[in-house]
Amino acid sequence: MQAAIDDADAIVNLAGEPVIGRRWSAAQKQALRASRIGVTDLIVDAIAAAPRPRVLVSTSAVGYYGDTGAREVDEDSAPGNDFLAALTIDWEAAALRAERHQTRVCLVRIGLVLGRDGGVLGKLLPPFRLGLGGPIGDGKQYFPWVHIDDLIGMQVAALEREDLHGPLLAVAPGIVTNREFGAALGRALHRPAVLRVPAFALRLALGESASALLNGQRAVPRRTQALGYEFQFPELEPALADLLG
Repeated sequence: MQAAIDDADAIVNLAGEPVIGRRWSAAQKQALRASRIGVTDLIVDAIAAAPRPRVLVSTSAVGYYGDTGAREVDEDSAPGNDFLAALTIDWEAAALRAERHQTRVCLVRIGLVLGRDGGVLGKLLPPFRLGLGGPIGDGKQYFPWVHIDDLIGMQVAALEREDLHGPLLAVAPGIVTNREFGAALGRALHRPAVLRVPAFALRLALGESASALLNGQRAVPRRTQALGYEFQFPELEPALADLLG
């Protein structure tokens, strides 16, 4: 890592063990911390000994806010107080240490990324194509999605623009609830989307980590837009049409 960073003008840190899909045992929580905070600490320590890379674009997440319910949050809102919020707070703090070494830091708080291969859609498409999709829990939790092209666009902007620093929300402005997302995906696939996944079943299967699916963030990218980033896919249905068409 030191050799790579010595030769780097800019760094994009995307490291992180997946949050969803496994129970959060003590060992898994440690793996989540090590893959985020531990790796970021190593990067910043390497920056300290390097010929000063000019920018670090470090991944963060909308989990920073905890479960917001119907309350809107943006880049200036206070963090939550659950496990994922605490994890993200420490993750961002680790990245911000790079500012002590004259390196500009952008914290890209990523939502649920919709891409053409794998990711959120990769997990959802098989059941939805069989007509077995539907809302998770009551479906009222907000689903802060972003098209992968916009995520990449924001990271490129963060690398190139010297005026960008601190938190930027990588979520589309056309936010929807989980139920609305499922209905839109069903329409895009011409399939019904009415089979609800009960909250109690997720909690039985996943324990505490079920909160990552049952909670949501009504996140609005106010600062991101005010700084001039123009989303290619601000609304869900055109985004799905592009990805599935």
